[in-house]
Amino acid sequence: MSEDDPSIKRDFIREIISQDLASGKHDKIVTRFPPEPNGYLHLGHAKAICLGWGIAQENSATGSEFHLRFDDTNPSKEEQEYVDSIQEDVKWLGCDWGKHIYFASDYFEFFYDCAMHLIEQGKAFVDEQSPDEIRAAHGTVAEVGRESPYRDRPVEENVTLFKKMRSGDFGNGEAVLRAKIDMASPNMHMRDPIIYRVLHEDHHNTGDK
Repeated sequence: MSEDDPSIKRDFIREIISQDLASGKHDKIVTRFPPEPNGYLHLGHAKAICLGWGIAQENSATGSEFHLRFDDTNPSKEEQEYVDSIQEDVKWLGCDWGKHIYFASDYFEFFYDCAMHLIEQGKAFVDEQSPDEIRAAHGTVAEVGRESPYRDRPVEENVTLFKKMRSGDFGNGEAVLRAKIDMASPNMHMRDPIIYRVLHEDHHNTGDK
């Protein structure tokens, strides 16, 4: 029997892909493996790699792609050694990303511009509370959180402080940028989450940027 035999039961992922291609919702499939380079790969990673690679190969006639994308935004835990090891292991499994290798750190400048845009729109603010103070004000599932005393700073002041965060004027933990959402949200992740922090660490890809 071939894979096109209607009597063969596909798994739910392949069934969704088949329906999307047949309906014209998408004209090709792009899969990815997005590791954080903070350690070596294990068997669980191998399953994810082979699934993504396999689905891309099965749909190669549509120009489908398999991407390797490093989620490398935490330099305190990540090393070039792990970047190299992960690439070696993916190749050892017989999977090939071709030209499609990406690093989240390549987009740091874009992330900074997006953060500045949020500040200018009044949707983010620089908070100089200590980590303990922020944690204490976060609330619980049964109790709403408390707004930061810095939440309503003028946009111009937030812009100036955010630039100082980037230039290294603040030490680790002395200031963070928080999205201005809702401290009473039942979803605790939406209670003015931290979206930028200060971390004086060299990055394997961008150095001290």
